[in-house]
Amino acid sequence: MSKITTELLLERAVPRSTRLRKIETLNLSKLQLKTGDLDPRLFSRLRHLQKLDLSDNLLDKFPNSLTLPDLRVLNCNNNKLEDVTALKQFPLLEELTYENNVYLTLNDDYKVMFLLQNLRLLNGKDITKLANHVRRANSHKLTSKVTAHWKKFFRDQLPEKYTAEQVKSIKKKFLKSVQTNVVHGPSSLSEFTRWRVKMIAEEFLANSLGLELNSDSEPEEKMDENEEESTESPREAAKSPREAAEDVAQVTVTPSKRKRNHSKSSPGNKRSKTQANTEEEAADNARKSGHVEDDPAPDKPRTSNQPAKEATPEQEAEGTQKNGEQLPKGQSNRRSSQMTGEQKSQEQDNSVVILTPVKNSKRKEDVSAEPLHFLQCHSKGNSREDFKTQLWSCVFEPVLDSGARKDPIVSSSRTVATCGGESVCLIDCETGTVLKKYKVATEEFFSVAWTTLTMVISDSRKKAHNILAAAGRRGIVKLIHVAADFCYGEIKAHKKPIATVCFSPTQETHLFTASYDKRIALWDIGIPDCDYNFKASQLLVLETASIPLRIALVPTCPEQYLLAGCENGCFAWNIKLDKGQKSRPFEAIFQFPGEESMTTSHRVDGLAFLNDDVVVSKSSKPGCIYLWSWSKSFDAKGKGCQRTMSAVVLAELEWSTTDMSYLTLSTCPAKEYVFCGDEKGSVWMYNLSNYTTAWGSPKGKRSERRISPTQILQWPELRVNGEQPPEVLVNNVVADPAFTYLVVLTSVNITAIWKKS
Repeated sequence: MSKITTELLLERAVPRSTRLRKIETLNLSKLQLKTGDLDPRLFSRLRHLQKLDLSDNLLDKFPNSLTLPDLRVLNCNNNKLEDVTALKQFPLLEELTYENNVYLTLNDDYKVMFLLQNLRLLNGKDITKLANHVRRANSHKLTSKVTAHWKKFFRDQLPEKYTAEQVKSIKKKFLKSVQTNVVHGPSSLSEFTRWRVKMIAEEFLANSLGLELNSDSEPEEKMDENEEESTESPREAAKSPREAAEDVAQVTVTPSKRKRNHSKSSPGNKRSKTQANTEEEAADNARKSGHVEDDPAPDKPRTSNQPAKEATPEQEAEGTQKNGEQLPKGQSNRRSSQMTGEQKSQEQDNSVVILTPVKNSKRKEDVSAEPLHFLQCHSKGNSREDFKTQLWSCVFEPVLDSGARKDPIVSSSRTVATCGGESVCLIDCETGTVLKKYKVATEEFFSVAWTTLTMVISDSRKKAHNILAAAGRRGIVKLIHVAADFCYGEIKAHKKPIATVCFSPTQETHLFTASYDKRIALWDIGIPDCDYNFKASQLLVLETASIPLRIALVPTCPEQYLLAGCENGCFAWNIKLDKGQKSRPFEAIFQFPGEESMTTSHRVDGLAFLNDDVVVSKSSKPGCIYLWSWSKSFDAKGKGCQRTMSAVVLAELEWSTTDMSYLTLSTCPAKEYVFCGDEKGSVWMYNLSNYTTAWGSPKGKRSERRISPTQILQWPELRVNGEQPPEVLVNNVVADPAFTYLVVLTSVNITAIWKKS
């Protein structure tokens, strides 16, 4: 570990210096520095330091007495900061960046805007207007509310002649009451509001009433981690294309789940199975960028028929926030965080992708499916040359039970939500239109899931609405009310990346989150009221032996058992809530055929149910996907935890011989299909309707031969200005419930949509 010395400071000065007091610019990035390494006695000699770079270190906070009186620019990107209030010791600070500090939230943005009166730029954004609003209008409103609260509830409690003990008692009660009852602004700023209310209340008691403030004042009350509630933040609202274009020069590289080979695919260059065998390597892979290629990129977003046109500034939704400014209450704060819709262009351009499908001649029994659209809608900063962003998850929107809806965006299951990079998109599969787009600049989304909540609307009537949950690298779940174009809240579910999420099919508010912290958590996300206030709580924590990658609830008993594919095996838990134990170990681990004998140690990166009993799982064994029986494998009558059970394998599916990990699979139970992509951009499709009846019989036997794919959809030739895009890996492929559309997510920022005739 690097320790800060005088020699190091002189060496890292820009330019190098011979005396500490002459240093104006200092670069201390990438030194693995911890908070204890910042020696206040040494830093106090940097009297003229104006620019300090502390990025890419391990700082969790700042010492309170660094004494840098002339500091103007501070970079703290990529640390582990948990609090920003110590930054008030730098009153002349004008530019501050602390991106990729996963524990900092919108509340911290507001705190630094209030504390640093000269701050102009925060994380590259001009916050002058918003900061002035926070320091003046917001403070004035809160002061009025604090004063009114005192007059209404506490003024008469204080006698004319009071003792020190009475003062201490009334102060304690008042500070607790005022932080609980004085509410202002969106719930996403509740922590900031409580912080300011406490500050204002203490000043009020000291200045207006002459009550001296003790140094040991009551600590600020914080929201319970299991009861997070929030609304969409200005910096996380969807941006206009103009704003997005301005962000291109300020790109912050977000990590990827998988470290890719940079060479063309060949047997000698494929990633070995041992490349990520340890849990530490798997967790590290979640933080590394992937698959960077230098191949030419198109000038326009990719579509099969027409180029996508970015919305012009005139097409922005009315009320969109500028420079992250929060609209005052009473204006349309919902409209201020609308997601942008990318409309299709009516112009033709020579740089549009030329699509030439490659015919599949391997099998005669082909499913009639044609490529419909190829979209490049998850580009970082809306860059048309982004072929690096990886796409991870997609799920079709459920059809509401309330009959045909007037809103065409959510009228049927042809609408799919996709995620990858910093954005979540809603796409109409038939037209290829990107209906809505939600972006968080510091996030990389790994998973999305739908649920339908019955919400009370403004006239007290109840109505069903679809809610989308999205999560990823920051360990935070975003809750989006799609029909209202509004991200109404977030849940800080984990301190490490979330690999996947899914909702219970029977309890619409129950959400499972599987994280790189080796835990699967069950949350009750609650039902938002007409003002989008809600309360989320943690119901259960499932301890895993390794990182969970895929989770599935058992269809016959979704409230009792959960199955998870992990880095080191396939596990099952009892999730019944009437059991007293809130934190639970796994109940069973399944073993599968290995090279010589049955084994439990293998990565399971694909997991889904084909029907009520048949499980489909893909392991690290090359070229093989297992189908096995849940009911015949799991002994529900057995007692004890962490039992080893042999999976009763019904069949094996023939698949690619690649050892590339994290190419996941999916199923279409209604049509009895299994889908899985490969390392060459192809989609392997298996129609298993001729096998399921035999597997379901009491005497059902294992299919002796591997089942070949019904069809392999090969990746079409896509050319941009005569050049092909980089090597294509299919990360995920999902069909709608009726198997009308097939959505393919790739490693090169391309969403491909196929349609079955």
